[in-house]
Amino acid sequence: MARARNKRSDDGRDGRDGRDAAQGRAARRGQAAEAVVEAVDGGLAELMPDRDRARAWTLLIDGAPQSHVDLDNPGYLNFEYQRRLGHVIDLVAPPGKPVHAVHLGGGALTLARYTAATRPRSTQQVVERDAALVQLVRRELPLDPGARIRVRSVDAREGLAKVPDGWADLVIADVFSGARTPAHLTSVEFLTDVRRAVGPDGMYAANLADGPPLAHLRGQIATAAAVFPELALIADPTVLRGKRFGNAVLVGSGRPLPLAELTRRAASDPHPGRVEHGRELADFTGGAIPVTDAVAVASPAPPPSVFR
Repeated sequence: MARARNKRSDDGRDGRDGRDAAQGRAARRGQAAEAVVEAVDGGLAELMPDRDRARAWTLLIDGAPQSHVDLDNPGYLNFEYQRRLGHVIDLVAPPGKPVHAVHLGGGALTLARYTAATRPRSTQQVVERDAALVQLVRRELPLDPGARIRVRSVDAREGLAKVPDGWADLVIADVFSGARTPAHLTSVEFLTDVRRAVGPDGMYAANLADGPPLAHLRGQIATAAAVFPELALIADPTVLRGKRFGNAVLVGSGRPLPLAELTRRAASDPHPGRVEHGRELADFTGGAIPVTDAVAVASPAPPPSVFR
């Protein structure tokens, strides 16, 4: 059972050393690390230890899984949608080349850690509105001090507006309020500002969640198509057929996407995904129209069975 813990002083050394020492003692006694439960701005945050990996944790907000982090191996991505976003990170530039990345939505900073591990010397900005969550993650799951990761606790659109024109090689949107993407991050106006921030050879990738009849997903594809000339969608085939609620990763760019390699990587995942693009993606969109700020709504709430 999770044990609630009071907030401590945000002293990186005391929090980290105390936790690591406690984990070490627990390991020597054959005991598991304890969960950390704490109220944050967005609800009740839980850091649950991974019983199969010594220093790995899953972050949940109000019971909804948000991120998984392995502090010993930040190149390991456990969640299906994070692996698909990891493929985009891998393919946005030649292997190992540093990039400028913007992460809208931070969670446990999983993808920023992954980028720092796989592309050393990258410069990254993370925009995470929940300041209390940022403090919790920094304290309990400390970043590599050598990573060039700046975290700003502001709204995603406010943080994006401060990114210089063309600065980013990659913008990743993974913003959820509870289990829903806020309405103001689903519009043409929002994606127009993303396109402004992304360099001519850069990419945009968004984690989207939807279920039957997939009206939100189709609308988001139409919205992205109004801004980016090149698009691809990565998802589980059962999600694309409207058989269940799930995640899909939408990728946009001003240049041709590495479709063959995206397809190969998605197909070789533990839970294989399918890549749709071109005419097939347009057909899937089914006549949906772009979403503007005036009519935008939050993504649909997942059914309770999703998190059981």
